[in-house]
Amino acid sequence: MSFSASLRDVTLKYGDTEALSDITLALEPGKIYGLLGRNGAGKTTLLSLLSAFRRPTAGEVLVDDRPVWENIDVVSQVALIREGGDFDDTDTVKAAIEIGALRPSFDLDYALKLAERFELPLDRKVNQLSRGKRSVLAAVCGLASRAQLTMFDEVHLGMDAPTRDAFYKELLAEYLDRPHTVILSTHLIDEVANYLEEVVILDRGRIMRHENVEAFQGMGATLTGPADAVDAAAVGLEVLAEQRLGGTKSITVASALDAADRGRAAAAGVEIGPVGLQDLFIHLTDPDRTGA
Repeated sequence: MSFSASLRDVTLKYGDTEALSDITLALEPGKIYGLLGRNGAGKTTLLSLLSAFRRPTAGEVLVDDRPVWENIDVVSQVALIREGGDFDDTDTVKAAIEIGALRPSFDLDYALKLAERFELPLDRKVNQLSRGKRSVLAAVCGLASRAQLTMFDEVHLGMDAPTRDAFYKELLAEYLDRPHTVILSTHLIDEVANYLEEVVILDRGRIMRHENVEAFQGMGATLTGPADAVDAAAVGLEVLAEQRLGGTKSITVASALDAADRGRAAAAGVEIGPVGLQDLFIHLTDPDRTGA
C-alpha cells in the first residue's frame, strides 16, 4: 500500500507573509518525487503541511484521500525526515533509533543493520556525532520507518559523496522491495535525477512545474561538435551555457529541437544529447527570467 498526497487551493501565511500561495498539487501513490526550489521557495513548508506539522491558513491537505491534520491513522504512516533529524541530543544513537520503534511500521532490525552498514557508533550520544553522522542517523530512521509516505528534506546535506551515493542506492532498493511514496527535497539535483520519476518545482510559494522526468528531459538539448557547426546549429535557440576546448564546443539550449533541427545538426557533425535537470531548473527559476 502507498499513500497519495494532495493539496487543494492551499495557502499558508506567517503573519502577513504568504509562504505558499494557492497551491494545488496531486501526487500519485507509489512514486519517487523530486521537490525542487531555490532557498525560500516553500519546500519545507509544503512538506510540513503534508506531515501535519503545520495547518494551512486556507485550503485542504489530504494524504491517502483523507485529511492529514490531527488524523493519527494517517500521520502514523507519514514520515518527514529533516537534516540532522529531530532527536534528543542527550540520547545515545541506539536509544534514538529505538525511539523510532514507537512508530507502528518501524523496522528496528533493519535500522540496526543500516546503522552497522553506515558505521554509526550506537553507544555515542547524538550531540557527539559529526554533522555527517547525524545526517546518516536521520536517514537511517527515515528508511526504517517503513512509512507509506516518506519525505526527506535535505537529509543528505551533511553526508560526504560516498555516503550520499550509498544512501540513494539504499533508498531505491528499499523502494523497489516495498513500493511506497517518496518525496526528496534537494539542492543536489544532478545526484538524484536518475532516481526520480516526477519532479515538482516550487518558485516563490507557487507550483511552477510538475512533470515526469522524461518531459523535463525533452525541454532542451546539448549540442557538441566543431565550434562553427555548433554555433550554426544554435542560431535562434536560447543558450543556457557553453563550454569550449580547442576546436570543440558544447552548448546547452533551453529549446527542444524538432526533426529538421536535428537533421541539420547531425549532418554538420554535431552530437545532440539531453540537457541536465539541474541546468533546466536553474534556467526556469532564474529571477531575471521570472521577473522576481
